[in-house]
Amino acid sequence: MTELPSELLVYLARQAYPPGTRLPAIQELSTTLGISTGKLREQLEVARQLGLVEVRPKTGIRTAAFSFSRVIKIGLSFALTLDPKFFFQFGVLRNNVEAAFWYEAVDSLLPQDKERLLDLMERAWAKLRGYPIQIPHEEHRELHLTIYSRLDNPFVVGLLEAYWEAYEAVGLNLYTDYFYLESVWNYHDQMVQAILSGDEEAGYQALVEHTGLIHKRPEIGGFRPPEVEKPLKV
Repeated sequence: MTELPSELLVYLARQAYPPGTRLPAIQELSTTLGISTGKLREQLEVARQLGLVEVRPKTGIRTAAFSFSRVIKIGLSFALTLDPKFFFQFGVLRNNVEAAFWYEAVDSLLPQDKERLLDLMERAWAKLRGYPIQIPHEEHRELHLTIYSRLDNPFVVGLLEAYWEAYEAVGLNLYTDYFYLESVWNYHDQMVQAILSGDEEAGYQALVEHTGLIHKRPEIGGFRPPEVEKPLKV
């Protein structure tokens, strides 16, 4: 494996401090690492951007919990700035990840998670059927993330979290056709009812069909998602 390109990152990885641990002052840490304070400050900024440390005036430098979504956020943001169409390629990855981990995710859900799914469905339909109509974007995001929230895999969870940040970054949380939204939430209803009844296969089929709907959305921001194949069942 390639060596980490930072003395500070190597230090943090090897020490494996619990989140919230206060690190030594910059002068002491630079001596420990054998680098200048200037170089250390540069490495601290990289670690901060990656979400590995928090740097605050009164509390000093503290470690943070590892989050894969924070790690990939910078690269994904750069890609979307280069070309928003990269979102749809990332979306294909997300769709296949959700499909691949569907059964494991559903099996791990607790009763309170299923109650939350029902609550999210009620809130979403209330927004769609209310006056004025509201887009249930928060509910859309939380429903998907709740289904996969019990997975003991920070890379899967982190990738799915990053997807929703990208979704918002390209404006897909903004207005779209009402009938499209209604179709989306009908699929969500099928997914949730299948989870509650223990019919994981029916839920899987609804998930796969649902994630393909984005390719039928009206054109947004001057670009349209390319046609892609459905996720492969594994």
